[in-house]
Amino acid sequence: SMTLADLKPGDRAVIQGWVGDFPPIRLMEYGILPGTEVELVRFAPLGDPIDIKIRGYHLSIRKADAALIILTDNHVA
Repeated sequence: SMTLADLKPGDRAVIQGWVGDFPPIRLMEYGILPGTEVELVRFAPLGDPIDIKIRGYHLSIRKADAALIILTDNHVA
């Protein structure tokens, strides 16, 4: 399945869930919840962290955390 780390800048998708049995509480506190639309804005110069736009604000998360977020198969146009 596709994760947030697989997106390219400008891509948008909807969060489906997380890798593993237990969702990362810290990411949930940031508003990263199933059914939420997310857009990958840009990568930092060395590729980590990444800048995403979610719920109307920008959030920087590490690529390792982005790899834990599973997205729906179809992108949002």
